[in-house]
Amino acid sequence: MGAFAVTAGLGCDEWCKALEDEGDDYKSIMIKAVADRLVEAFAEYLHEKIRKEYWGYAEDEALSTEQLIHERYQGIRPAPGYPSQPDHTEKVTLWRLLGVEEATGMQLTDSLAMWPAASVSGMYLANSNCKYFSIGEIQEDQIQDYAVRKGMTADEVKQWI
Repeated sequence: MGAFAVTAGLGCDEWCKALEDEGDDYKSIMIKAVADRLVEAFAEYLHEKIRKEYWGYAEDEALSTEQLIHERYQGIRPAPGYPSQPDHTEKVTLWRLLGVEEATGMQLTDSLAMWPAASVSGMYLANSNCKYFSIGEIQEDQIQDYAVRKGMTADEVKQWI
């Protein structure tokens, strides 16, 4: 198991604001779109490096572009706030463990959104049995149980999942 936090958005806000002030909304939108694609590509690239080199459990992996798009590799990279890990507060844990703000300048807003916007964080799980899943609707008894384990109120849990 590993964790990561990457960004391609440092400086984008200022660049986009300057373009918007000049009336060039199109370039601003394109810069944001490219930054979003770059950060996703970087997260995927790091995942490949983990599989092939750093952890080396898939040294001989030779997947086609189509296979990569359909995530036919071993392992997953779930992220807080997504269906298989809906609790956004786990970003705080990730930030603390990795020293994200100090190492990258990335920040979490009060609503636990990542800043800059073109940022991605999550975990690497290498086990061949790991699969993405959706947890579905969370029932009240599950919320109560989770709240106790997290040291939160049920209302706080509902706010963040």
